[in-house]
Amino acid sequence: MNLSNKTLLITGGTGSFGKTMLKHYLKTDINKIKVFSRDEKKQDDLRKEINDERVNYVIGDIRDKDAVKAVVRGCNHIFHAAALKQVPSCEFFPIEAVKTNVLGTENLLEAAIQAEVEKVVVLSTDKAVYPINAMGISKALMEKVAIAKARDEFERKGTVITVTRYGNVLFSRGSIIPFFISLIKNEQDLLVTDPSMTRFLMSLEESVSLVLKSFEEGTYGDIFVQKAPATSVENIYLALKNIFNSNANINIIGPRHGEKLHETLCSSEEMSKAEEIENYLRIPADLRSIDYKKIDGTQQYQIDLGVSPYSSNTDSPMSVNSLEKMLKEQNYIKESLT
Repeated sequence: MNLSNKTLLITGGTGSFGKTMLKHYLKTDINKIKVFSRDEKKQDDLRKEINDERVNYVIGDIRDKDAVKAVVRGCNHIFHAAALKQVPSCEFFPIEAVKTNVLGTENLLEAAIQAEVEKVVVLSTDKAVYPINAMGISKALMEKVAIAKARDEFERKGTVITVTRYGNVLFSRGSIIPFFISLIKNEQDLLVTDPSMTRFLMSLEESVSLVLKSFEEGTYGDIFVQKAPATSVENIYLALKNIFNSNANINIIGPRHGEKLHETLCSSEEMSKAEEIENYLRIPADLRSIDYKKIDGTQQYQIDLGVSPYSSNTDSPMSVNSLEKMLKEQNYIKESLT
């Protein structure tokens, strides 16, 4: 794809995903990249780390309509990663999750449509499926906002809006593995919520590949999911103890506020219509009108609840040995060991 005359906006661009995506696109012939976030310190740190004339660092809040309209102006493509993501924090401040994850997304999509942006990819989470916590509920509603906008744009052949959904991203800020490594290095007990909890795992590079897949092949209202290995929290801390040759004690503290025992990337209802594309699942949006009198009895939208959801409590979780081997190949682990 020729990007020499294109401008890309990354909201939440100073986060783990944003920085990885920024570095990816700086290897292309892209004309300009706008990095939008509200954290002045992270903006300054990233500016010092990546000082490229094609990058425009913009401070602003996704909740601020005027700031969003201004930064969207002139953009061709948008990756929307700005969000409140910490489950316990959102449990204590749920309305803040709504303001950022739902209303902030509404601000962005409205601005993108008005500015005639070509394509927007909205980043979601496995916690949006069968949600029980405020973060997951806000992300589920965010998905609904994106799909509703996509349905309208489909009618007028305007901005293409797609969604990606993934599980735990390895080594992202605030995630479990960096937390455990920090405790191990400081010779502290490992604080474990529940050893039997299971989670999907994917690398930052894989999260970028998923977004690029959605960007390149997705159409109006599509949700893209990457098939990902899953494992238990117990296997994670056992693998890390082996890697770092640690004798750290395990202190089980119980689930944090709003935590689920297992996560789900696709519901049964979604799996009944999902399409497999290589290592991905594409969940097409229902783009029909709300006028049900026009429905022709097609079987395309029938739900087969005999199909199992795609959940992390799989029959074949990643073993300690397999997890240990995979983690040793990651740069974060190599750097932590040295």
